[in-house]
Amino acid sequence: MLIIGIAGGTGSGKTTVVNRIVSMLPSDKVAVMPQDSYYKDSSHIPVEERSKINFDEPAAIEWSLLVEHLNALKKGESIEMPTYSYLTCTRQSQTIKIEPCDVVIVEGILVLNDDTLREMLDIKVFVDADPDDRLIRVISRDCVERGRTPMMVIDRYQDVLKPMHNKYIEPTKQYANVIIPQGGDNHIAIKLIADYIKGQIQN
Repeated sequence: MLIIGIAGGTGSGKTTVVNRIVSMLPSDKVAVMPQDSYYKDSSHIPVEERSKINFDEPAAIEWSLLVEHLNALKKGESIEMPTYSYLTCTRQSQTIKIEPCDVVIVEGILVLNDDTLREMLDIKVFVDADPDDRLIRVISRDCVERGRTPMMVIDRYQDVLKPMHNKYIEPTKQYANVIIPQGGDNHIAIKLIADYIKGQIQN
């Protein structure tokens, strides 16, 4: 099983990169495990306090469960991947069944941050993008998908996203085997990665 980690800042185009790589591979050969699915459950925290949760620091992720699930897939066992709601900041009762397959892509801002997970990755990718472009994407996404106003997003970017990016995300670029500038618009880099994966699973 080939395990690929795809990291990068919020709004860098990671999901676009993942979707384009997946579209170039046989559907029965690849599974995607978003880091966001492994955010710790916050249902025990009062609702008014949940909006203050910092999702951009490693402590927000249940790394042990993510590693456990990857190890199970490597052993040929299926897993029940959790799901998480940003609207309620809680883990949902529904899970997604993931079957063992040739390629597993783990995607998220902090994927290259955890030592144990990083050691499990066969390919480490960092999706890079201009900070202004990332902010524009975050504003667009959070207003549509997470019910926030543009000013709320900008305030959060200045108070949380930018400092956390500089502290926890940008430094992990040093661990990447491949850096993709221009995010999801870099079609050549994406195709090169997809072609490499195809070569690995065909051998």
